[in-house]
This record gives sequence, structure tokens and C-alpha cells, in this order.
Amino acid sequence: MSQPPPAPPSLELLRKEIDAIDEQVHGLLMARGDIIDRLIQVKQTQEIGSAFRPAREADMMRRLAERHRGILPLDTVESIWRVIISTFTYVQAPFSVHADLSLGESTMRDSARFHFGFTVPFVAHFNAPAAVEAVARSKGDLALVSATSSRAPWWIALETDGAPKIIARLPFIERADHPAALPVFVVSRVADSAMVTEVETWSVRVSGWNAEVARALSPLAEIVAVPDAACDGAALLVSVAGAQSVEKIRSALIEAGASVRSTALVGSHARRYTVVPSGAAK
Repeated sequence: MSQPPPAPPSLELLRKEIDAIDEQVHGLLMARGDIIDRLIQVKQTQEIGSAFRPAREADMMRRLAERHRGILPLDTVESIWRVIISTFTYVQAPFSVHADLSLGESTMRDSARFHFGFTVPFVAHFNAPAAVEAVARSKGDLALVSATSSRAPWWIALETDGAPKIIARLPFIERADHPAALPVFVVSRVADSAMVTEVETWSVRVSGWNAEVARALSPLAEIVAVPDAACDGAALLVSVAGAQSVEKIRSALIEAGASVRSTALVGSHARRYTVVPSGAAK
């Protein structure tokens, strides 16, 4: 005669298990804080500006997406980790986030709060050049600007030596239903060793820019274009990844009938990491 199945655990027992896990999570966060305290003393982070480490953060978020499973939504896990990472970064070297609200206040605020939480101060600006200028005057602040459109060629201010650079593109994990899906460039100063160079971003100024030239260039790179009356053309922000290079971009522009007036590297960031709806990452 078979034994009856065991009775399910009581609600009280399950809640005690949850309470024990919560206590462990809190303890681990405090232990992480202790390590960060020691890290500050070893690295003397305050002396090198922003503690933001785009290469490490991109790698951490990719590994997070790859190992995630279960009923807890990835949105929640990503948001929790972003707050943990950003808050401990702020503890190492306090910084502010300067955001350009000119192309949409609510979506930019959502992106800033999702990726940096509420502990990091948020400073609003009404155009991208103002946000970038504020970062240029700071020691380690970040600027958030649209990665897909612009009303002014704010990236020209990044061309000179010693200027801030594009160091990341948010969100780190892309998916169709992302709660903070606005494509955003992060501009700041960080140590060269902290940069990730999977995608290079170039400031390119051209004469003879038109729709035909834009169509010729679009298969090769992501482009933000702003009219440039000074050279009867356009100021371009070009993101080049993989096998492409700025020389290929230059050649494509010339072949399409444009003249390249100047090129300057203005930053780099991690390649996009996309999670498809089924949950499989690619």
C-alpha cells in the first residue's frame, strides 16, 4: 500500500524561509559594503574621478541575463542589480547624473532612475550641450544624452584631448519590453583601463550630406546627423562595431559623393546584448 504524499509546508514555515533568505541577502549586501570600503583604500578612487567602470558593468549585466531563471522577471533583477552597482559606485566616489530632457523628460528620468537609482543625484538640463558641459566641469559626473537623435552636435565637445568621452550605451541588456528602453549614451571621464571598445564612436564632419549619402552609410554604422552650416553639410556621430572601421566609413562617404572634413574618436562602448522574448540571450 503506497504512502500518502507528504503534506505541503505551512504558510508560516514558508514565510520563515523567506525571512531567513531576506536576512542573508541583507547580510551579503553589508558584506559587499565592507569590501567596497577596503577597495576605496586600495584604489584611492577619489583621485581618478568617476568610479564608473563600463567594461566591468557590461560584463556583469551580461552574466546576470545568462544565468537568470525562474518566475522573477528579468526587469526586476536587472533593476535591483543596477541600484546595487550604482549605489556602491557612488559610495566609492560621489557623482551626479546630468540628463538632457529636451527629447522627452519622462523617458529620460525613467532611464536615469532605473540605471542609477535614487541615491545618485539627478540634475536636469534642457539640452545635450549643457549636460555635457556640466560633466566637463566636474570631477567624475555622468551625462545622459540620446543615442539616436539630437538637435545639436554635442559630441564635438568630446573631440579634444582631456575632454569627457562616450563610455557606455544604455540599457546594457536590450529587449522589446524593457521598462527603460530609451537608447542613451553615457558621457564621462574614466580610466582608460575601464573602457570597453567593442563599439567605437566617432565625430565625423562632412560636406555634401544628403539622403542618398545617408542611405549608403546606414548599413555600415549607426548614425546621428545634425546639419552643419559651417561646411554646408552635417556633423555626424557614427557608431562603428565589429569588422567595420572608420576608414570604411570614410570610403563609403566619399564613394557616395560626400567630402570628409574631419574625424575624431569621441568614445566607445559595449556591443548590444539582446534578450529575445523566449528568454534566450544572443
